[in-house]
Amino acid sequence: MTSVNGQPRLADRVQGGWLGRIAGNMLGKPVEQGEVWTRDRIDRYLRQAGALPLTDYLPEPVGDSDRLALRPEWRGCVRGRIDGSCRDDDVDYAVLGLHLLETHGFGFTTEQVGDLWLLRLPYLQTFTAERAAYRNLANGLKPPLTATYDNPYQEWIGALIRADIHGWTCPGAPGRAALLARRDAVLSHTGNGVYGAMWAAALISAAFTAPTVREAVEQALAVIPASSRLARIVRRVASLHDARLTWEETLATVSEETAGLGWIHTVPNAAVLTAGLLYGDGDFTRTITLTVRGGLDTDSNGATAGSVAGVFGGASAIPAQWTDPLRDTVRSAVFGFDGVRISELAERTLRLAGAPA
Repeated sequence: MTSVNGQPRLADRVQGGWLGRIAGNMLGKPVEQGEVWTRDRIDRYLRQAGALPLTDYLPEPVGDSDRLALRPEWRGCVRGRIDGSCRDDDVDYAVLGLHLLETHGFGFTTEQVGDLWLLRLPYLQTFTAERAAYRNLANGLKPPLTATYDNPYQEWIGALIRADIHGWTCPGAPGRAALLARRDAVLSHTGNGVYGAMWAAALISAAFTAPTVREAVEQALAVIPASSRLARIVRRVASLHDARLTWEETLATVSEETAGLGWIHTVPNAAVLTAGLLYGDGDFTRTITLTVRGGLDTDSNGATAGSVAGVFGGASAIPAQWTDPLRDTVRSAVFGFDGVRISELAERTLRLAGAPA
């Protein structure tokens, strides 16, 4: 039995968060390159394969041009070929975050986050702001200088993708989740990069108890500065949704308003993610497929959308086509965790979620 009075139990929600993150990541991974895989091209790909509306993992490419444009890992991420999860940094950081909390508890320091990176995470499996921070750590710099020295990626999406564990372990406590995520994020990010991590952690935390996804989005907005560019774009998407614009119209509008920031910047990706959540309205499949079809950093956005939707509805509400191919197995670059069971990660996370602050 997974629910009481129709509400998923905490264990089911935590399991849903892990499964949702991994499934959403796998869905978006083949088309993760925003300047190549635009919204129009993703939908054209799906239309040619007869896969619209999208209700499963991406189909195999129909033509050679699309096949060559996909990420090299696509063969392990498309429907019919998946046998356990593919390794990806969007999942590695969730695993590493779990290890952080198990090792140091909720009182961890930013310096301890950096120490675990050096001990457990291969340098070549880091990217953008995380790689800059890793290099700075190896050269002896300390936070917050690790985030600011020779790092042009300070407001990119990397810190946001590290935030899930803080939401999963702080169910219904978005403020606390945001503070933990901030302590992690400042190792490598500043400004909207840090706000993105705080917002995502709070959003996932709120999804445990909020009556609607929209309410979870509103609760998450409360933890970041109202005047920040991130808060403004999230409110903008919500207002367009309230005005009954279509999903396509909303994304076209915010795409114009965030032009020039690049496909890995936190702000435009938060717009795509918010649109997927609001127009998905709690339905797991619709949420992750709309989010990935939105383009930009597709695997990161799909992962976070899947985490929120997975927590909101619980693992029991995730259709089997998303979970069965994962074989309850995680591939990870984090030393000591490759091949770990998803169910084991969820159980370990649940123990932390029930631990005193």
